[in-house]
Amino acid sequence: MGRTPKGRTVMEVGADGVALITLINPPVNSLSFDVLNSLKESYEEALRRDDVKAIVITGAKGKFSGGFDITAFGGIQAGGEVSKPGFVSVEILTDTVEAARKPSVAAIDGLALGGGLEVAMGCHARISTPNAQLGLPELQLGIIPGFGGTQRLPRLVGLSKALEMMLMSKPVKGVDAHSLGLVDAVVAPDQLVKTARQWALDILECRRPWVHSLYKTDKLEPLGEAREILKFARTQAQKQAPNLKHPLLCIDVIEAGIVSGPVAGLWKEAEAFQELLHSDICKSLVHIFFAQRGTSKVPGIADLGLVPRRINKVAILGGGLMGSGIATALMLSNYPVILKEVNEKFLQAGIGRVRANLQSRVKKGAMTQEKFEKTFSLLKGVLDYESFKDVDMVIEAVIENVSLKQQIFADLEKFCPPHCILASNTSTIDLNLIGEKTRSHDRIVGAHFFSPAHVMPLLEIVRTQRTSPQVIVDLLDIGKKIKKTPVVVGNCTGFAVNRMFSPYTQAALLLVEHGADVYQIDRAITKFGMPMGPFRLVDLVGFGVAIATGGQFVQNFPERTYKSMLIPIMQEDKRAGETTRKGFYVYDDKRKASPDPELKKYVEKARGISGVAIDPKLMKLSDKDIVEMIFFPVVNEACRVYAEGIAVKAADLDIAGVMGMGFPPYRGGIMFWADSLGSKYIYSRLEAWSNLYGGFFKPCAYLAERAAKGAPLSSPLERAKPRL
Repeated sequence: MGRTPKGRTVMEVGADGVALITLINPPVNSLSFDVLNSLKESYEEALRRDDVKAIVITGAKGKFSGGFDITAFGGIQAGGEVSKPGFVSVEILTDTVEAARKPSVAAIDGLALGGGLEVAMGCHARISTPNAQLGLPELQLGIIPGFGGTQRLPRLVGLSKALEMMLMSKPVKGVDAHSLGLVDAVVAPDQLVKTARQWALDILECRRPWVHSLYKTDKLEPLGEAREILKFARTQAQKQAPNLKHPLLCIDVIEAGIVSGPVAGLWKEAEAFQELLHSDICKSLVHIFFAQRGTSKVPGIADLGLVPRRINKVAILGGGLMGSGIATALMLSNYPVILKEVNEKFLQAGIGRVRANLQSRVKKGAMTQEKFEKTFSLLKGVLDYESFKDVDMVIEAVIENVSLKQQIFADLEKFCPPHCILASNTSTIDLNLIGEKTRSHDRIVGAHFFSPAHVMPLLEIVRTQRTSPQVIVDLLDIGKKIKKTPVVVGNCTGFAVNRMFSPYTQAALLLVEHGADVYQIDRAITKFGMPMGPFRLVDLVGFGVAIATGGQFVQNFPERTYKSMLIPIMQEDKRAGETTRKGFYVYDDKRKASPDPELKKYVEKARGISGVAIDPKLMKLSDKDIVEMIFFPVVNEACRVYAEGIAVKAADLDIAGVMGMGFPPYRGGIMFWADSLGSKYIYSRLEAWSNLYGGFFKPCAYLAERAAKGAPLSSPLERAKPRL
C-alpha cells in the first residue's frame, strides 16, 4: 500500500476564468510537503490552461494556513526524504507563484501564520477578513521564516514593523495588516473569495497594480538608516535572550537581503533555516510545542468519552494575592465569580486587588474602559455561604493551614450543591488530608495556580485516587477556557511542580553553607536562563512562605532534605524578603535589588548551627558546576515524581517546570535537558556529591537503574496503574 498523502490542494476554474486553488490539510491547513507539491502542480496546471486568466489561493473551512507542518520537523532533523525545506521559498514561491505570467491573489481568513503568510506574500495581492491573524511566529520554534518571509515582510510593512513581528512572534489582525500595507483590502468573510477573484482580474486588466513583493523598495529605509535599526535590534535581542542564536541569525538574513539584494537574501535565509532546524534549541522548542499540546491527553481520562459539564458560576474563598488573581483569570473569560472573605476589610482589599488587576490591563491598552466595567461587574463579594447554593465550582485559596482548610471543606460540603466541584489552590498540602472531614472525596480536586494567577500560564490539576474522572474533564475544560495550560498530576506533598523544584533552594543553601557565594549562584542560574536565581526567588515569595513550604518537605522527605537555619535566622532579624526591603538582597524604593554585605554574618551563624566546614572547592565553583549542583537534585526529584506515577508523562514535567517555575523553554524542560546530558553523567555527579556532602544528593533508584542501562530518563514507563 502506498503512503496516504498528508493534505492536498484542489483547483476549480470558474466561468470568469479565475482558478481557485484551496489548501486542504485539517485542522489548520498546515503546509506539509504534500500540500506544497500539490500547490506547485495546481499552479503549473493553471499556468498551462488557456481558460485560466488569474489565480486565487485560499484555505479550506475559514482558515488560510497555520504554517509549515511542524510534525515534519522530526523527519527533516533526521535527514528525511526532503531535507531542505528552506529551498521551497525559491522553487515554489519565487519561481512558480511570484514569477507567474498570470496574476495571483491570496484570500485570507482565520489564520495566515508562518509559511501560510509567506505563501500569501508570494502572491501579487492579498485580501483579508478583519479578524484574520497574520504573522511569522517561527522564532518560537528556534528557527527563522524559511519560505521568503525575512525578505518579503520588510518590503511590505517596513523594516521596524517586520523586525517586531518576527523577533517577538507578534501577529497582527487583518484590519491592522491593511493599514501596514501587508494586505490590500479588508472585506467580510462572505465577500472574501468574490472580492479576491475580481481583484485578480483587475490586476490582469491593469486596473490594480501587479506587485512583486520581493522587489518592492518603497517601504525600505535608506541603507544607513536600515543598518542603525538592525544594530538596535541586535542589541535588544542579545539583551533579552543572550543564550539564543536564532534571533541574531534572523537579523543577519534580513540585512543580507537589504545589502546584497532579495535573491541573495533568499539563499542566505534557506541556508540559515536549514542550519537552525538541526540545532539543539530548535529540537527543544519543538518538543515543548508538542508537549504543551499533549498535556490534556491523560490516559484513563481523555479516552472515556466524557463531556465537560457547563460551569456557570465559580466561588473563591480568600481574596489575597492568589484568590484575587484566580478571580481575575476567571472573569477575563466571562465566568461570574463570588469572592468570599472573613470580614469586610479583607473583602474590600480582595475586591480592590481584582480591580487593580483589571485596571492594569486598561492602562496597557489590552482592555477598553467599557470592557473593564463589564468584566468587573461579574464579581460579587460576600461574607457568608448564602450565595454558594447554586455555584458549580469552589476554589479555596486561603493560607496554607491544614486545620483551617479542613474546616472550610467541611462547610463547603454543607452549603454547596451536590454536583459542585470542591477545589483547593494549595501548593503543597496533601488533598486527602484537606478533605479528611468530608464525605465528598470524589469531587475534591487540586486547582493549583501559580502567582500571579491571572498571568502565569500553568494550571496544575491534582487528582486523588478518589477524584472522579468527570471532575478532571471539567477542570481541563476550564483550564483551556481561561487560557491556561493544564497538567494533570497525582496527589502527594508538593504535587509535581513544587515537589520537583523543592531541592532548588535547598541545594543553593547547602552550597552557601559549604562556602559558595550567594550572588555568584544567582548570577550563574540567571545566566543559564532562569528568570531569577534561588535566593532572589526566596526574597520575592517571602521568607514566611519559604519556611512554611520547606517545612512540608522536611516533614515528609526527611532523609533527603537539606535542613538549613539560614532563612529562619534572617527572619528573626526582621528580614522577610522584598516586602521588608531586606532579605538576601537589599531593595531601594523602586524594588531594585542590590547585594548586602551584612549577609556574611548570617551565613556564618547558620554554618555554625549546621556544623559544616567550608569546602575550598565550593568557593571556586564554575558556572557549569553551580548549574549542575542546583539542577541535578531537581532532576533527581523529577525522576522520583515520574517513577511514582505522580506524572503520567515525562513531557508533562517538562511543561510544568517551564510554565510553573520559568525553566528556560529553549532547553526543552527539566527531563528533556537531563536527557541531553545523559543519565550516566547525572548519576555519576550526584553519586560523587552524595559521598562528599550527604544524602541530599543521593541518586534515586529510578535514576540509578536508567544510568546502569544508559537509558533516557524520559522513556515511557511500564506500570500497572499510575498514582493519578
